[in-house]
Amino acid sequence: MKWQWLMAVLAAAVVTAATAVLLQVFKAPPIEIVKTAGVAGGAVVALHALWLNDRKHWLESEKVADERFARSVELLGNEADQVRVGAMHSLVWLANSTPRYKQTVIDVLCAYLRRPFRHPSWEKNAADPDTVFVDVEPEVQQEQQVRRTAQRLLRDLLSWGKDKKEYYDLDLTGAALEYFRLDGRRIHRFTARRAQFYGITTLHEIEVKKPTLFSGATFHGRLDLARAKLHGGIAFTEVTFGPKEVDLRDAEVGTFLALAEAPPAQQRGPLTVLPGTAFRTPREGWLLTGSTEAAGPRLEDHVQQNTGGSANGVAADHDRFRDGDVYVAAEREKTDAFRLVGEGLRDERNPETEPDEVQK
Repeated sequence: MKWQWLMAVLAAAVVTAATAVLLQVFKAPPIEIVKTAGVAGGAVVALHALWLNDRKHWLESEKVADERFARSVELLGNEADQVRVGAMHSLVWLANSTPRYKQTVIDVLCAYLRRPFRHPSWEKNAADPDTVFVDVEPEVQQEQQVRRTAQRLLRDLLSWGKDKKEYYDLDLTGAALEYFRLDGRRIHRFTARRAQFYGITTLHEIEVKKPTLFSGATFHGRLDLARAKLHGGIAFTEVTFGPKEVDLRDAEVGTFLALAEAPPAQQRGPLTVLPGTAFRTPREGWLLTGSTEAAGPRLEDHVQQNTGGSANGVAADHDRFRDGDVYVAAEREKTDAFRLVGEGLRDERNPETEPDEVQK
């Protein structure tokens, strides 16, 4: 702080001297030279003082924001459901008032939804749990409402409409979600491997720039992907669909497409495949249109979520290309760096950041 004031004094002295010289050049009266030069130098010091004061207030507000965030995260572990809900609202307020926290708050809400939870109504009617009335412990019912609040706040944080376009990552790997809605929202990368979707899942008009990964997930109820823009591709590898409808009308997919071996029993479509899209799996039984023969399994067919894990056994989700293609094996020590023991699914590689070396 002392050196900042020293620099301000030196700057004031320079401004004062320069003002005096200029006034002498124009033959101003001596008293005017002194008065004007003094005012100029004082103005420099005053402006520096204002800047320091603003910086002090900014640092204090940042400190308050950090303390609010830490306290809110701590309260998410409180036993009282109303306290947890209040902590979530506090985090969302912080994300909206302090933009640097938005992705972090989204990550926290996603982490909360990834916590283990199961409601007895899911056993009775997973496709529409709210139609079932069962006796449950008060704590379970309260936690269900807290989780639904987290889902709603997560949706509210994401960009939509014609206003400012922002894209954030969502990682809902293994989460249990009820009546999940992200209609019209913008997302950077959407990961929901092995997630369980109960009730109606509403994702119509969603826009995702990077891969959308549902590998190993289960949609117990209706899935609405109508008019979705999946620029980074989508993975339905090993996905289980319930008896309800999957709506793919006017949805568009690019980059890559990996489909479940067993297509949905009820489809409303077709799904539009953009030119250059690589197919990673057979597509029999799926309603597709557009460039359905546009691309085969090439280098850009090999995509990966940057925070996932891997394991053996998922069809069309491995470290090598398919038989007949020219390839070299991925280096084991590199692929192991992305593995999580027992996850049950293998990573899908991002061609922009981790391309395989292909023999020419």
